[in-house]
This record gives sequence, structure tokens and C-alpha cells, in this order.
Amino acid sequence: MSPPTDAGPAELLRWLRTTDEEPVAFVRDVLNTVLWVVAIGLVLFAVSGVWPPMVAVESGSMEPQMERGDLVFVMDEGRLAGDGSHADTGVVTYRAGERSGYQSFNDYGDVIIFAPDGNARETPIIHRAMFWVESGENWYDEANPAYIAGASNCRELANCPAPHAGFITKGDDNAGYDQVGFAPHSGPVKPSWVVGKAKLRIPWLGWIRLSLAATPAPEPLESPGRPAIGSATAPAVVPT
Repeated sequence: MSPPTDAGPAELLRWLRTTDEEPVAFVRDVLNTVLWVVAIGLVLFAVSGVWPPMVAVESGSMEPQMERGDLVFVMDEGRLAGDGSHADTGVVTYRAGERSGYQSFNDYGDVIIFAPDGNARETPIIHRAMFWVESGENWYDEANPAYIAGASNCRELANCPAPHAGFITKGDDNAGYDQVGFAPHSGPVKPSWVVGKAKLRIPWLGWIRLSLAATPAPEPLESPGRPAIGSATAPAVVPT
């Protein structure tokens, strides 16, 4: 049934909300779905402080804690900081977590999402923060010998002495620290490169986003006041 020809704005809106005419009802249902999605996204953003607040995992470097195709909820690193967080970063390293008992994803320390070398053109990486190093620090003696690719001293260890202050990171399923050649970035992770912390994993839902990725470059992942992070090749996480 068509709307009354003499209907005012209120009557027209009432008709649009209640009519069963197929084209109008279909458009109304689509708009309602979009509004719900937007509302949920805004709530998640308000909680997380990161937009988008969810990322899809596209590599196996964090197995078994995170599997390829998982959807991960991301929170700004300054929110809900755990015991032993480093300085004002809000990030708890593995080493500090051992001392305080703080765990995330079944192991000590925070799992962080960061831009490799702070480069907005590179794919975000999702790995665990292991320990902090200062600029110029010889961190060979602090490292776990199992994760330094057979180096026998600082001279043989990539990024030692540390070229700048930051976090030494590692994928739970990787054989060594990212900074010695196990990820596409060259130095300790500066706090300004960190986009957020992984807080919750939803198995398999990330496959929806991965299947919809029509090009190698997903939409940017960004945090307020920080540059967007895009994707190039072999992404660790895909924004969703």
C-alpha cells in the first residue's frame, strides 16, 4: 500500500517504519542492520580506543595462542595496564610479567600490535613484548640464548647494541626474536609504533574478513593521534 498522498512528515515516517511493501521493507531492514553494525562499532571503539577495534590474524606466528583466521579485539595500550607495565607505555613485557604474575594469552606479558619500523606502509605485526632495551644497550646477556639465532656475542647479534630504545618482541611460535631476523622490521619496537594490545580472541570469525580482502592492501588500522597502518605483503593481522 502506497503512502497517503496528503501525508505529512510524521505520517510518512510512520508508514516507512510499518509498511510491508517489499522494496521499502528491504531497504528498511538493510538500514537497520547498518545502524546496528555502526552502533556496535562505536561501542567497541569507546571501549578499546582503537579503530577499527578488531583485527583478523593472517599468519601462524602466534600459534597456538592465536590461529590464522581468528578475530582479535584490540585495546589501546594505555588502557587496563597490567601489573609491571613499562614506564608510561601501558605494556607489560614477558620479563616483567614473570615477576608480577601478569599473563595474557596463556603466557607472561602483553601481546602487542605494532607497525614494523613505524612504517605505515607495512603490515601490522601481532607479537608478544619480551623485554625492554635502552638505546645503545648491549642486550645479548639479557636475551634467551634459544632465541638469538646462534649468536655468541653482541657483535654477532642483529640490532645489538640497540639502535634505539624499545621492546624486543617475538611470535610465540617463532624460533627467535623479531629483532634478529624473524619479522620484517629492523629494530626494537618503539612505543610510538604500538597500535594497541590484543585482549580477546574469537576463533574463526576472522576468516570472514580475510575472504573479503580483494586486494593485498587492507583498510588501515589506526589509533587516535597515530598514523594509519596499512598492508603490503604476508600480513600478520588484517584490520577489520
